[in-house]
Amino acid sequence: MEYKTLGNTGLLVSRLCLGTMTMGSGTGVYAHIGSVGQADADQLIRKSFDAGINFFDTADVYSGGESERILGQAFKNLKIPRKDFVLATKVYSRMGPGRNDVGASRKHIMDGIEGSLKNLQTDYIDLYQIHANDVLTPTDETLRSLDDLVTQGKVRYIGCSNWQAWKLAKALGISSSKNLVRFDSLQAYYSIAGRDLEREIVPLLEEEKIGLMVWSPLAGGLLSGKFSRENKSPEGSRRSGFDFPIVDKERAWNILDVIAPIAKEHNCSAARVALAWLLSKPVVTSVVIGAKRPEQLTDNLAAIALRLSPEDIRRLDEVSTLPPEYPGWMLATQGADRLGQVDLWEGHSA
Repeated sequence: MEYKTLGNTGLLVSRLCLGTMTMGSGTGVYAHIGSVGQADADQLIRKSFDAGINFFDTADVYSGGESERILGQAFKNLKIPRKDFVLATKVYSRMGPGRNDVGASRKHIMDGIEGSLKNLQTDYIDLYQIHANDVLTPTDETLRSLDDLVTQGKVRYIGCSNWQAWKLAKALGISSSKNLVRFDSLQAYYSIAGRDLEREIVPLLEEEKIGLMVWSPLAGGLLSGKFSRENKSPEGSRRSGFDFPIVDKERAWNILDVIAPIAKEHNCSAARVALAWLLSKPVVTSVVIGAKRPEQLTDNLAAIALRLSPEDIRRLDEVSTLPPEYPGWMLATQGADRLGQVDLWEGHSA
């Protein structure tokens, strides 16, 4: 396993993080994702930990809290010391019928942390993440609430998920001006079939030294190897019943056409190539992988050892590159001569 610091912190996390959305009863929307029970979850977590994964991600909303409860119990069952793993969970989603049972308000955050601590059977959360953008709650209210949790010792680091670049930048400015704890990570969708993150968010993360946790690195199973231009809805696939995240399918088929021979050259799965491509990107801190079966986990774990050649990367980058969009194409045109001034540029970007 390889490790990387989480953003601009000293916390080392594994480049692969085990996501636990598949754990629980699998009701509602989660019926399309998985229904891994306690015994199978214990096996997956043991296998992950033995492979060097020290980073585990969940959320209070996954199967109504069942994912958190199964994960917390697994660590007890496996007798893994609390200091030996990094535990991440999230708050925001609706957890009840009340008007304040959702959002990033002080009330919901304070209620949420108590529920998660109980579910996970722990005294603290290593990484506490705001799961979505709250259009009602002022950003400084959210940050002050998270700052209080860090001061109380219930949370060690904070992050957000699915935020826009402008709002994350605003939050960093508020934290700096008001001396509040700052976001150390963003958890976001990113895959070779969905590179929109590169337009505005990736440059922000690089400039501000914010860690990136990638969710759905296989685009909801589209890059697993089961799908192709000829087989667009394979039986038994999660995405066949739950078409998410949104992907330009025609571009995806072109990408899979390039992945297939590369996978054959390396004698591995298409999924492993897609994961290795993400791991080759410097902005990526950790890729969140989910599994329902041990063999699926084994294949994903092997992505760490897959070394794509520069030619492999070039081919994959080329077929998946984003179409030009303003102001990106104008910035590239006007900034071309400045990029040629290597010494000055390197000094500026530092």
